[in-house]
Amino acid sequence: MFTGIVEHQGRVAALRPEPWGARLEIDPCGWHHAPGDGDSIAVNGCCLTVVGRPAPGQAFRFDVVPQTLGLTTIGALSVGEAVNLEHAATAATLLGGHIVQGHVDGVGTVERVSREGGEWRTRIAAPPSVMEHAVERGSVAVDGVSLTIAAAGDGWFEVALIPATLAKTTLRDRAAGHRVNLEADVLAKMVGERVKRALAAAGARP
Repeated sequence: MFTGIVEHQGRVAALRPEPWGARLEIDPCGWHHAPGDGDSIAVNGCCLTVVGRPAPGQAFRFDVVPQTLGLTTIGALSVGEAVNLEHAATAATLLGGHIVQGHVDGVGTVERVSREGGEWRTRIAAPPSVMEHAVERGSVAVDGVSLTIAAAGDGWFEVALIPATLAKTTLRDRAAGHRVNLEADVLAKMVGERVKRALAAAGARP
């Protein structure tokens, strides 16, 4: 699991089709983290497994299966594109964001970016799989960044981005039309699913 606190930005070094899906290589761009074979890293909010043990300065390699390519924006990455990176949390990790699994629930599209009154707000059109768990002041992960929902409407939500988030993540480059990986709050998802099952067992409609 992760916390949605991006630790570094890397850049796509390669994305090649393979029989199992694709091989993704990420230049860590000086990140101090040294992953081992099989370690988990969130790349734009998508949990991927490191293949091999990269030497210092070498690219991190990941095998990406068709399901991941179909459900996330990973398959649309371009060489040289910046990506948000976070290594897996441990029992000693400060939970500065919220619990993030790295299991993308859907892809959203930036509808608009407003910078009125000194506030940077981004509106994102999101699929039902995310919106059914989106509540004001609730949590959401956008391209792996833990954020608080500032407003929500019919098929969209807005987040307010602070200067630190803009400086440390790729969200400052997300303009209208950009597609982003979205993960709803896992606690909201679990509670929602439990309620649905209880209503179904009682013969009630959700």
